[in-house]
Amino acid sequence: MNSPVKSLETLIFASRWVQAPLYLGLIVAQVIYCWLFMVELSHLVHGAFTGNNFSEVEVMLVVLGLIDVVMIANLLIMVIVGGYETFVSRLDLENHPDQPEWLSHVNAGVLKIKLATAIIGISSIHLLKSFINAPNLSEHTLLWQVVIHVVFVFSALIMAIVDKTMTQTLALQHHKKPLKTTEPTHDSH
Repeated sequence: MNSPVKSLETLIFASRWVQAPLYLGLIVAQVIYCWLFMVELSHLVHGAFTGNNFSEVEVMLVVLGLIDVVMIANLLIMVIVGGYETFVSRLDLENHPDQPEWLSHVNAGVLKIKLATAIIGISSIHLLKSFINAPNLSEHTLLWQVVIHVVFVFSALIMAIVDKTMTQTLALQHHKKPLKTTEPTHDSH
């Protein structure tokens, strides 16, 4: 038959596995983030029990840093699991008790929106940390952080609107059935 074309198609389809090491690398990055979280938490606990006299603002900044690490780890999980499932290979998790709810309906559009909202959450934490630490930052730095955050928010809104419009359009096309037009027959007697 068309052996060279079939071989090319097989190669192109198999090329998705080139991404697998990328997801393994993100798992390593997540382990590093987990380590950083534990180091930062141990500093907080050590300081609290050794009478280090942390101010409320210092504790809040450390806690916000911990929340930031957790949110980035959540973002990594979404990219690792969702990206692998969407672009490389299905995960065999049928009836697995720990299967994330969102994984059952993940696709590239859903993944994009989830990632955008996660990035907004991370940006919000950074912005909050900056506002708490505002006396130590320049007005120029704060202004640019707000501008960047607003750009993230508007980008996510635009992506959500485009995704919703595309989903509605596809749903309308899917449910649209050709109408049978029956024209009345006029008997000319």
